[in-house]
Amino acid sequence: MGPGAQQTRRWPYPARKARVLASAPTEPTRSPLRRGRRIGILGGSFNPAHAGHMSLTLEALRRLRLDQVWWLVSPQNPLKPKAGMSEFGERLRGARALARHPRIRVSDIEAGLGTRYTADTLAALRRRFPRLAFVWLMGADNLIQIPAWQHWGKIFRLVPVAVFARPTYCLGALAAKAARRFAGSRMPEAMASRLAMRQPPAWVFVHGRLDPASATAIRAERAGKTKKAKARTRREAKVQPAKDDSHRS
Repeated sequence: MGPGAQQTRRWPYPARKARVLASAPTEPTRSPLRRGRRIGILGGSFNPAHAGHMSLTLEALRRLRLDQVWWLVSPQNPLKPKAGMSEFGERLRGARALARHPRIRVSDIEAGLGTRYTADTLAALRRRFPRLAFVWLMGADNLIQIPAWQHWGKIFRLVPVAVFARPTYCLGALAAKAARRFAGSRMPEAMASRLAMRQPPAWVFVHGRLDPASATAIRAERAGKTKKAKARTRREAKVQPAKDDSHRS
């Protein structure tokens, strides 16, 4: 049984209830999550999941003293084009194949909740799991981009936020609109381990040597390899083997 399944709640759509309960993350022992557990939320397309996701996750588990990190694979990021987006099931399987760690849970719960925007997903998770302490995790590049997100200020008011350094983005992130808007709510990095238990808005910027891998670069590399393979195939097709005329007299 998934965490929180014992709660009394009326669901207008039984089929949706079944999907949510089936996809809700659970502990490796499949036992319900205890009150006060610290859960990091890393959302995204995971197109594809890569070493950068793992690096950020492991750093979050250590620096924020989290009990688990949930990877929420988005069915379709509203800010990203469908072109070039792998099929949802493929992205989910790729994330699960990479996240082989007892404290990382990969979930499609967002599809069951029917939410499209991060703020709505976090609000739904807080209602669904009121006993858990959530922290939103993101890279410094997203701190720059977050004003383009729907109801982005609500995210900071719903849960504490941890922002992780990424190469070339640190200075821009700390001078960005979101950082200025919530400057008074920023915690010292030395207090990062207490973030999960702070009342939002509260956020921390975590410095560290993280993996510079990005999904965009990986997709570009894959596309380049595909183009080269196709070009090689075309070249080989043009080079026809010489006919063997030795059987002729």
